[in-house]
Amino acid sequence: MSHGRAMGSAHQRELSPAERLAWLRLIRSENVGPTTFFKLLEHFSTAEAALAALPELARRGGRTKPVAICPKAAAERELEALAKIGARLLAWGEPDYPEALAAIDDPPPLIAVRGHAHLLKQRMVAIVGARNASANGRRFARQLATDLGQSGLVVISGMARGIDASAHEGALGTGTVAVMASGIDVIYPSENTALYEEIVARGAALSENPPGSEPLGRYFPRRNRMISGLSLGIVVVEAAARSGSLITARLALEQGREVFAVPGSPLDPRCRGTNSLIRQGAVLTESAEDVLSVLEGVLRPPLAERRRIVFPAPPAALPSEDELDTARAEVVERLSPVPTPVDEILRQCQLSSAVLSTVLLELELAGRLERHPGNQVSLS
Repeated sequence: MSHGRAMGSAHQRELSPAERLAWLRLIRSENVGPTTFFKLLEHFSTAEAALAALPELARRGGRTKPVAICPKAAAERELEALAKIGARLLAWGEPDYPEALAAIDDPPPLIAVRGHAHLLKQRMVAIVGARNASANGRRFARQLATDLGQSGLVVISGMARGIDASAHEGALGTGTVAVMASGIDVIYPSENTALYEEIVARGAALSENPPGSEPLGRYFPRRNRMISGLSLGIVVVEAAARSGSLITARLALEQGREVFAVPGSPLDPRCRGTNSLIRQGAVLTESAEDVLSVLEGVLRPPLAERRRIVFPAPPAALPSEDELDTARAEVVERLSPVPTPVDEILRQCQLSSAVLSTVLLELELAGRLERHPGNQVSLS
């Protein structure tokens, strides 16, 4: 299981309005993703200080044009748009932020929630699968969601057509959560509009994207890591050999979650992915009891100690320019378009972790570096 980042031991607290605005500006700034966001907080202690440092860090990383920092007015407009539809923004480390999600390596710093946010504090199981699901697959997903819900679990999925929609429908009576690849106010697919309204009325919808965001392809893997991160385990009902559901299953394994798969006919291509998962060690699942018997041991103890948002130590001094000049050349030489583990770069370059972290931050903010799951990086 992922242990996340140890970021201090101070008590939980709500962000002040000024801090929340600065956090929102930082995560909405160019080339700042969740991992970079937390690295910047580690370096600079506050989002305000990190925002002030972005231009110089990007310049050092080789950027020639100014890095786009989210304007204060744009962040204020986003908060107003959320308030207008009755959504709220939860910050990582605040008391209402889901503990399971806080425990993964790259949690969203901020999530918009619409509906009954208290459901995020309860134990969840994900049900995912094919968009072009069979009638039997949909019926099974709906019944499984109903049974798991009646056993006290909240069912989470991605509000796609097919298995996702059926899982949400089955759990409406007991609590269901939809994680969206779009903005919290953009319903995709549009055929799920009535379902979305029911989920908001009886469950909860959440998104890490700004309101108004269309569901771009790159948002779906990020949504999937939230689905698995929020869950104790993930049940794959139908999935082709190459499908987003298998990506979610892989992410679940990386996050230390249980993976369950429903077997299907070898004649149906929609079952090749699930049958393959079973061959690889996923729990063969024919009923809610199969899920509950495996999760029984983890339904009692807490999933992980909550990480904290307070950074009591003063900001660490950045390495000297001479030190960084030498390090940049060594690091860039070892990077390629193929993802490389950060630990391997550290070992080969014989640098301090502070120096390497700073160089990687500079390169990412300059748009020259991409981060990948498993603490890997590549040249963009």
